Amino acid sequence: MLQHLEKYSVVLASKSPRRQELLRGMGVQFQCITKETLERYPEMPLKKVAEYLSRQKSQAFTDEELPKNYLLITADTVVIAENEILGKPVDRDDALRMLRLLSGKTHVVVTGVTLRSKEKTKTFSASSSVTFATLDPEEMAYYVDHYRPFDKAGAYGIQEWIGYVGISGLRGSFYNVMGLPTQRLYNALKNF
Repeated sequence: MLQHLEKYSVVLASKSPRRQELLRGMGVQFQCITKETLERYPEMPLKKVAEYLSRQKSQAFTDEELPKNYLLITADTVVIAENEILGKPVDRDDALRMLRLLSGKTHVVVTGVTLRSKEKTKTFSASSSVTFATLDPEEMAYYVDHYRPFDKAGAYGIQEWIGYVGISGLRGSFYNVMGLPTQRLYNALKNF
């Protein structure tokens, strides 16, 4: 369905196995090229941070670093709870702190995506609201110790055990919470 992308060398700038799986599931042929970037942002509305960071990740690459006729896809997902952005936990205690903050409440997950070629750039984001049931301390410890969610914003993966047993409600895209708003991305790629 995205045959017009064949004129591009599609590059996903992400180490995330979840983003790679989702883009593959959309039928997009791509290669991964990654570059370390600092995830810092100026004072701004929290719902704008994911778009800002996805643009920063895109701008980290020069045209020379990318294949000829590239279409670069960058993304960043943030979890917003209690007016705070929950990034990736630094250790076990931080992961447990985040899960305690999410337990029994609704939070927002925003994924920002930037598409860039030599000719143009498009940035957009999608939001999903996720509600957790009240989690027991033992459940939180079990999840952190067995699934080690240290590479996940908010210290959880919706597609893992905690999502099966702990999430009581979702409004918006499930895949957005995993790391890519696939339906929005599909439409953006279709019209790029």
